[in-house]
Amino acid sequence: MGFRIEDLTKEDAGYIGQKINEIVPREMDKDAEEFVLKVENDDGEIIGGCIAEAYEYHWSRVLLEDLWVDERYRRQGIGSMILREVERIAREKGCRVVTLGTASYMARPFYEKHGYTVFTTLKKANGHISYSLVKYLDADTPEYIPANNSGTRFRVSLGSESDAEAVENGIDTYSEAYEPEYEDIGFYKKLVDKDGRLIAGVIADVHKGVYAYIDALFVEEPLRRQGLGTTLLKEAERLAKENGTPMILTNAGDWNVDFFKKNGYLLRGELKDVPKGHNCYELYKEI
Repeated sequence: MGFRIEDLTKEDAGYIGQKINEIVPREMDKDAEEFVLKVENDDGEIIGGCIAEAYEYHWSRVLLEDLWVDERYRRQGIGSMILREVERIAREKGCRVVTLGTASYMARPFYEKHGYTVFTTLKKANGHISYSLVKYLDADTPEYIPANNSGTRFRVSLGSESDAEAVENGIDTYSEAYEPEYEDIGFYKKLVDKDGRLIAGVIADVHKGVYAYIDALFVEEPLRRQGLGTTLLKEAERLAKENGTPMILTNAGDWNVDFFKKNGYLLRGELKDVPKGHNCYELYKEI
């Protein structure tokens, strides 16, 4: 079959997301929704908060993207207060799992005290280790009460986009001492047939010199098992290699993990019973 590679449009990316959403098992019928939480001091200054998302196609799961507390207010129970509110909202939305990522220089012990367990680890080229953690909200987990709860005099409330920026800036400032800034190169490509119709697409990000990530890979059903997905995967790997990236990462479910395994990807962790009745995996490939 003749095809050519072109850039994805915004509409193409939306189409791919919709088609993947139709393929994977689902537990929720609601749309994906981001929410921001914030904590302000008596002067109205943001001293902590988080960014999280409840994903329709991530199977009754809330992904906690960032959680930050100002250094002046740490060890006062504020982080615990924010985390409990995330879990409350997750239950309210019908989610049964919260997942998050952290690093060896960050807050793994904090999350473990709250009943989170590690399901993947990855040692980076800079020597730091990244972790993925999970908590099943329907499990019988004892509630952790911090020794110092003086931060409870403040209140957790819903935040805005500008509040999310404050949280992101706080995380970035803290991480600068451990992780150098990297250039982010987007790789958004599609294969089109002779009539210009999309037949496959990939959405990936290359963090120059650090790692690359395959966010989405899709091939139209009648054209699967013909090497089209592998063609796009190899193109993303080539770009990563050209930019000094030693490793490429991705997620998969038990319905498509064999594709990545056949292309040389190795399991680095397994999340069981997510979505319910299935397993999902984090994979990597050294390039």
